Amino acid sequence: MTLAVLELCLRAAAIALLLVLAATLLADFRAVIAGRLAAAFALGAAAHAASFSIGAVRLASIWHVPLIALSTGTVVVFWLFTRALFDEDFKLRWWHGLVWAAVTAFSFVNCVWIAPAVSARVAIVAVNLLALAFIILAVAQTITSWSADLVERRRRVRVFIVCAAALYGGLNAVLQIAIADSGTADIANTINAVVLAAVVAAIAFAMMRVDGSELFPARPDIVVGQTAQATIAEDTADQKLVDALMRLMADERIYRQDNITIGTLASRLKIPEYRLRRLINQRLGYRNFNVFLNNHRIEEAKAALADPAQAEVPVITIAMDAGFQSLGPFNRAFKATTGVTPTEYRRLKASAA
Repeated sequence: MTLAVLELCLRAAAIALLLVLAATLLADFRAVIAGRLAAAFALGAAAHAASFSIGAVRLASIWHVPLIALSTGTVVVFWLFTRALFDEDFKLRWWHGLVWAAVTAFSFVNCVWIAPAVSARVAIVAVNLLALAFIILAVAQTITSWSADLVERRRRVRVFIVCAAALYGGLNAVLQIAIADSGTADIANTINAVVLAAVVAAIAFAMMRVDGSELFPARPDIVVGQTAQATIAEDTADQKLVDALMRLMADERIYRQDNITIGTLASRLKIPEYRLRRLINQRLGYRNFNVFLNNHRIEEAKAALADPAQAEVPVITIAMDAGFQSLGPFNRAFKATTGVTPTEYRRLKASAA
């Protein structure tokens, strides 16, 4: 079997797996933002599998250009996917679509104008530097948000999926830049196809081992609503830990501390971090540590906003006293929980008094 035939078979296998994965995600998780973005990422990855060509400096054919443009736009989808996967309050905004459209359009223009008019080498470097930038953003999102996830199995699988995809995307972009107009292009393309097929197969296998409801975050209102229904005390040891944790929250108001982490709370309770994650997740019903903290902060803020004695206290002062670092995140978290802004909430409580 020649390298070209092997590469074609591997590409076909990767595309087939990605299309099946996209169809499954749309069927089961189209109501969840992270699920829809995962399906879009799988479709974009299929376009990449059909269009990548390491080391080629010849101009792309007309049918090839749209696939290359969609493949490039997939890095934006990947970045948004990591945000939705690790941030349960994430919402798609209109400007996210504009960013995707701009990157896709740049790739299209890059193929049909920059490559013929300037240099195919310049076009390849430009588009792959852009791809690397979004991959770095996605990895940064993974690193900064990972610790807040309280579902242990989901944390491991999330990191594997993101790191595997980022590693392949980063290596592919570096190879595209480094091996332009090189005699090793055929070998590099075959190796790339092997790695792509292996990564896609590994991600599909990893997703089959985890319940989809654990992997993809539910809407924040559902997550918080589970708190009242959680079984808090199945054994005495956990009950004591829950009581100790709630004393830290209610009496010491530890959630007010700057940069409070799950490690800080675990140290105060003298237990390992993994056990505290499991406690907050399984006993109190939270899937995200920041949601757990913000729930306590917002309850304090609600009490302050409803207090006639604090009617003249600025909203930002109440937010900072409750543990928020700035007004913007406080307003967003407060409205997501109550359905109204802090100012509207204060006015409603004053009218009802």
